[in-house]
Amino acid sequence: MKSFGTLLLSMSVALFSLASLPEMTEAKRGKHPQLTSVRTTARIVLDAKAEDAWNKAKALSVLVDQLPYKPNNGYKGMKETTVRIKSLYDKEFIYFLIQYRDPTQSIERFPWVKQPDGKWKQLSNKDSTGHDNTYYEDKLGMFWNIKARGFKKKGCDIACHMSDNGKTAGIRDKSPGRKFTRRAGETIDMWHWKSVRSNPVGLFDDQFVDSTKDPKKNKNWGRKGDSKLGGGYKNNRNKAKSAPEYMNKPYSEASKYWVMPETKAKFVDTFKPGSVVPGIILSPFTGSRGDIKAKGVWANGMWTIEVKRKLVTRGEKANMQDVQFKDLSKSYYFGISVFDNSQINHIYHEGALVLRFK
Repeated sequence: MKSFGTLLLSMSVALFSLASLPEMTEAKRGKHPQLTSVRTTARIVLDAKAEDAWNKAKALSVLVDQLPYKPNNGYKGMKETTVRIKSLYDKEFIYFLIQYRDPTQSIERFPWVKQPDGKWKQLSNKDSTGHDNTYYEDKLGMFWNIKARGFKKKGCDIACHMSDNGKTAGIRDKSPGRKFTRRAGETIDMWHWKSVRSNPVGLFDDQFVDSTKDPKKNKNWGRKGDSKLGGGYKNNRNKAKSAPEYMNKPYSEASKYWVMPETKAKFVDTFKPGSVVPGIILSPFTGSRGDIKAKGVWANGMWTIEVKRKLVTRGEKANMQDVQFKDLSKSYYFGISVFDNSQINHIYHEGALVLRFK
């Protein structure tokens, strides 16, 4: 396992130095490597900076080094990294502080670029499965077992089904893999942090996985978004798909690759060749899909993400879509994965991790 060495990070981000992790648990030392959530009365601010309260929590260190497939379009993403995660809780919320090494910050997700002839081109470089890992974004996923037999033993793999000779569950499909649980009524809570589509509006994308394996019923098979009242993200394309539909006004370098709600304006082409306009329009989810608040910061080759969610959620179909931390004496099994500038390809660990409350 590769360590973080003596890398020194800016004081502007939350730090997990080896000196601050006196009792770090290695993911391969036990059958179910344990993350312990520690009670706190401190106010935790989601700013990707570690308040003193975090010093009381031990970090779980997880090597993610498994890839589901090898893209054929020159993928140069990470083959492994180590995710360090801490947890706190209070009478209402659970918190996570997550950090992992990623040498490149990837936020150029399908940008529009004006060409020398005055036309606009949306950049992409999709592999043979129809997915991109060149003009995309960094992401992190957490899988929480709600009711999926076998999760405790196999972790995320229990719901990941790789194609066999171009077929998944007997259905012709060019994607290398699909997510769905094995039996009706089984669900998994999927927290999906996206550095472009969710981070700028302060969220994880709250999703879940059920047993759907018919693309006619759901194009993403068993993977679905939680119930929502509004908000979300959509591609920034005009009806002809020949140019952007919106832009930021005034222009902001900080939101160069996404259109923010407060600066969203109709696209007016006064741009010079080489100019960039975002490929995605953002708006924060409302309703259950916006349950998980988060702030991620990339600095000095590290992503740091601070996360907050209610211990018990109350939205529509909450018990089916969300892991509920009702009983603090129970064990909660989960998995974690990292997407390095990749649409679906990711690095993950084998087996399940476990969260327990102290």
